Amino acid sequence: MIKYILASASPRRREILANAGISFDIIVSDCEEVISKTIPEEMVKELAEIKCKDVCKKISKELVSQYDDVIVIGADTMVFFDNYHMGKPKDEEDAFCMIKKIQNNTHNVITGVCITSLATGRINSFSETTTVHVREMSDDVIREYIKTGEGVDKAGSYAVQGIFSKYINRIEGDYFNVVGFPLCRFCQEIGM
Repeated sequence: MIKYILASASPRRREILANAGISFDIIVSDCEEVISKTIPEEMVKELAEIKCKDVCKKISKELVSQYDDVIVIGADTMVFFDNYHMGKPKDEEDAFCMIKKIQNNTHNVITGVCITSLATGRINSFSETTTVHVREMSDDVIREYIKTGEGVDKAGSYAVQGIFSKYINRIEGDYFNVVGFPLCRFCQEIGM
C-alpha cells in the first residue's frame, strides 16, 4: 500500500486531489523558500523540491515502515506575464497593476511538482505550463473585481475558479494547473 503526503497548505491542492479520489495526508513545509534559478519552469520546480525535501525530513522511519512506499508531493504555482513573476498582491494597488497587465492579454501559469519516493529515494520533478487568455477589462471593472477580495491571496491577483472566470476567454492546457495543481500530469507521472 502507498501512502501519499501532500507538502502543502493550499486548500485548492487539497480539493483537487480529494475530488480525484486520491487519499493523502498533509504535512506542511515551513522552510525558507529561497531560489537560485531564474528560468520560470526551473524556479517552480526548485520551490517544489525545497518543500518536498523539507517534508521528507519530517517523516518518521516508523511511518515509512508501515507502507510499501510513502510518496511526498511538493508543488508551487507561479503566474508569469512576459517572464515577469506575478506573486500575491501586496495591496489593492498592486492587484490593480497585475490585473491591468494581464487583461486583454495572455499570461502563463506554471506549476512545479516534485514527487519523492521514500522507499526508493527516487525524485521526479516536472513543470506544467498553462496559457490563460483574459478578455479586456475597464479600470472600473478591475477595481470592482478587486473589491470582492477573491484574488487577495492568489498569485496574479485572481482565482480562475471564482468570479474572475467570467473574464477568461480561454485556457490552453490544464485548467487544474491554473487552480494550483496539474492533476492529469501528476497522475500520469505516478502511473495512476
